Amino acid sequence: MEEEVLTAKSESSRKSVNERATSIHFIKLSVPWHLLIHYAEELSMRAPLQAHPNLDTNWSEKLFKSLKIPNFLYESVPNRPLTYYTCPFKKSKINRFLGHENQDEYFSDTQRIRIIYEILKNTVYGKRKKAQIGIDRLVDERVFAAAFPLHDGPYQSDKFCDTSKMNKRQILYTYWAKWSKWYKYQPLDHIREYFGEQIAMYFAWLGFYTAWLLPAAIVGVLVFLYGVCSVGSDLPSNEVCDKGEHFKMCPPCDEKDNCKYWNLDQICFFSKLSYLFDHPGTVFYSIFVSFWAVTFLEYWKRTSISLAHHWDCMDYEEEEEKPRPEFAARAPLIERNPVTGLKEPSFPEGTRFRRMVAGLGAILLMVSLVLIFLVGIIIYRVVVSIELFRGQRVKGWVSIIASSTGAMVNLILIMGLGRVYERLANRLTEWEMHRTQTEFNDQLTFKVFIFQFINFYSSIFYVAFFKGRFVGYPGRYNRMFSLRNEDCSNSGCLMELAQQLMVIMIGKQMINNAQEILWPKLKTWWHKKRTRFLNKEEKLTRWEEDYQLIQYEGLFQEYLEMILQFGFITIFVAAFPLAPLFALLNNWIEIRLDSKKLVCETRRPVAERAQNIGVWFSILTFLAHIAVISNVRIRC
Repeated sequence: MEEEVLTAKSESSRKSVNERATSIHFIKLSVPWHLLIHYAEELSMRAPLQAHPNLDTNWSEKLFKSLKIPNFLYESVPNRPLTYYTCPFKKSKINRFLGHENQDEYFSDTQRIRIIYEILKNTVYGKRKKAQIGIDRLVDERVFAAAFPLHDGPYQSDKFCDTSKMNKRQILYTYWAKWSKWYKYQPLDHIREYFGEQIAMYFAWLGFYTAWLLPAAIVGVLVFLYGVCSVGSDLPSNEVCDKGEHFKMCPPCDEKDNCKYWNLDQICFFSKLSYLFDHPGTVFYSIFVSFWAVTFLEYWKRTSISLAHHWDCMDYEEEEEKPRPEFAARAPLIERNPVTGLKEPSFPEGTRFRRMVAGLGAILLMVSLVLIFLVGIIIYRVVVSIELFRGQRVKGWVSIIASSTGAMVNLILIMGLGRVYERLANRLTEWEMHRTQTEFNDQLTFKVFIFQFINFYSSIFYVAFFKGRFVGYPGRYNRMFSLRNEDCSNSGCLMELAQQLMVIMIGKQMINNAQEILWPKLKTWWHKKRTRFLNKEEKLTRWEEDYQLIQYEGLFQEYLEMILQFGFITIFVAAFPLAPLFALLNNWIEIRLDSKKLVCETRRPVAERAQNIGVWFSILTFLAHIAVISNVRIRC
């Protein structure tokens, strides 16, 4: 592989101390000019024709300029990449392209990395029919320990360093990844230049979404404060507190279980607390958020198209994307492409359809498991409620304790099931044989989202729409496994819905953030310990330092986390007006964690092109439509 297609040079061979006392050999690969121009044409890479001015794509930046107000969000980032008019590269027309005389700098670092990776991932090293193809499989089989592009250099710079002499990684760390830059515009052009359009598009969407959360969070806080200020004038809760001692209430369990009648005034505090999440202001807020969600998506659509045009990747999927190497290796047929006229590997649509149907069966099996766990949580809450109600001191707290502990157990099960299913979904999608990486990613995303939608939201949907509707009446209660069906508390189900949402949404955010802070550091520490070099006095080379970083794992988990959050703050916001505020605080942290992880803690990823956020936008649209229906239904 090395000798046939690339110029390979052994840059370092240094013995490392680990459990086997083996040596690590580093091979640095570069591409000669004739291969660069060949693959640039093969991959339909865009080549510059003429430079044009960078345009301001941020609406708030334009607003500040038009009002002539100092923009505290803006910061001048040095070495901003130039923008060019481009067209697909052609070897025969190379003289017409800008800068063709300088072969060393004509192709950018990201383009060179893409070309090398394209060669490596498509090179056959064994039998094609056994899918013995590509560097990724060799890494999986531990023939190579790793394969990665090199970072530009160290990410830290001297305090008084000349900014014009900073490398691209140092610029991103100084002006983007530092915590002190949490309120500044993201340098999207610099991110795109260093990491590629796919990662830049993710951060553009995340920043746009976070900015739009600000008005939703402000209105939510005002609605909550209105509830705090007006709780004293709420007639139903006042009557519960003032006259509740005269009303005997039926216990939530049978008399044979030693459950006694209780006075209504025992839930005085909780009736007041419930009002904070169930007052006229929350009705207005649920309508506001429904309009907010739809408007947000429309404006993102415009922003996404503007960025794709600005970065010259409007028609990437239709014009540039090639078949996946795994698909090409395993496809049983070779057919002529009716568009290009070239012979390409093909897979029978009927066979793929049958495999997708079989995969759907696996999804249904996992969904059934989620529903079984949901029934188990319901039974847990009923049993805990009965046991707690027998005690005299905690009768008013029965619903709170049972609901909160049930939600915590549910969160643990949700996180565990999610990890198992994601591995299963990846195997199923590989088996279905999708032609391009975009098709593969879309199908994987669809499978995982369907499962996670039910996994995360089923218990909340149950509390919102089903709990308390099948209880029965005194003398003829409906039962499940000899236990009475659980009912809402006397202050209503909305308080329990808010509890469920707080525990699952905020708990998930805390777990994810803890993982993003601690897990990379632990993995890096362990990796450095296993690859400790013998000669500690000698300074490590760039490739040795990068090898000690952790492998980049893609954006799938980052998108999934944010999409599920979007569902929490839109579908169920009628019960918890503070949800957008917690989402906003989380996202300010999330942007810094993700940027710091990319710049400082992971090996440099291969730059991938993308014209939008892909199937995630369709999922966001689906959630926005569900949110409109859900908010109307919850308030009715």
